[in-house]
Amino acid sequence: MTTAVIVCPGRGTYNRSELGYLDRNFPDAALLDRFDALRREAGQDSLTALDGAAQFSASTHGRGDNASALIYAASYGDVLSIDRDRIEIVAVTGNSMGWYTALACGGALTADAGFRVSNTMGTLMQEARIGGQTVYPWMEDNWRPLPDRRAALLAQVAEIDRRADHVLRLSIDLGGMLILAGNAAGLNAFEAEIAPTQGRFPMRLANHAAFHSALQAPVAARGRAALPQSLFSQPDLPLIDGRGAIWWPGASDLTELWEYTFGQQVTETYDFTRAITVAAREFAPDIFIVPGPGTTLGGAVAQSLILANWRGLSDKASFRQQQANRPLLLSMGMADQRPLAV
Repeated sequence: MTTAVIVCPGRGTYNRSELGYLDRNFPDAALLDRFDALRREAGQDSLTALDGAAQFSASTHGRGDNASALIYAASYGDVLSIDRDRIEIVAVTGNSMGWYTALACGGALTADAGFRVSNTMGTLMQEARIGGQTVYPWMEDNWRPLPDRRAALLAQVAEIDRRADHVLRLSIDLGGMLILAGNAAGLNAFEAEIAPTQGRFPMRLANHAAFHSALQAPVAARGRAALPQSLFSQPDLPLIDGRGAIWWPGASDLTELWEYTFGQQVTETYDFTRAITVAAREFAPDIFIVPGPGTTLGGAVAQSLILANWRGLSDKASFRQQQANRPLLLSMGMADQRPLAV
């Protein structure tokens, strides 16, 4: 039996190549029908219609009210598809909105409640559209850590944030990437003053708000008003949140879990790197499984494992060698890796 930690992806993972992902992979037609019914009740396009569109539209599929539901359904369906006779899931975590999916995969929310949470929070984010996000790397191209570079970048972020009418904060600590959240003045200042690198950074994330920052306090408040604590129950599996804290089955305070999910999780930095480090050191899985959609989160998982010095990893080359000899990461969004999980 192979032991695995599930790592649920966040926003930005359902893109052009993922169009039709639910049609190709979702294992439970009745459950997808229920998700579609919930969308129609809210006056929204069904997932079946969005996923089955003739072509991908960033302005449609990338909107928070659509993207969050598509990503949740794709990820949850992939976790349902995992062969439990061969793979034992020992813990679940996620990146950003992947926390909502993790709650459902770990049993703290039912499938329908998890969909309600993801769809509601994505819709509230879209309606508010407060601020934005930009991305910048701090590791070398070969994934060797450059801690002095990281410290200098964060110092520059703090300096910009101190300026009048500027807001800029660390949104997600994502392996070798810093995801920054801010208002227009803060984001524009950073992007104007930082040296471009790798031909694409700094990179503004389309259709993203200032997730995981104090700017989202109004959205968090609306989420708490719309999504009651009664949706939550004791998890069936350990859950690792965006601080690296573990919520244990049978021992989780549901009031605190609800408050974290619609409070600190929304308005403070999401430390994905810490979550992966805790997952590796506390549960020592044989493999990390990243459900779809998309394939981009695998790099951040690998970089986080390098930072944790997991199994002696030190850079991209050592990770690739480990993958060739004894794989430690499986991305279900990759056609050649998916059969290893289902």
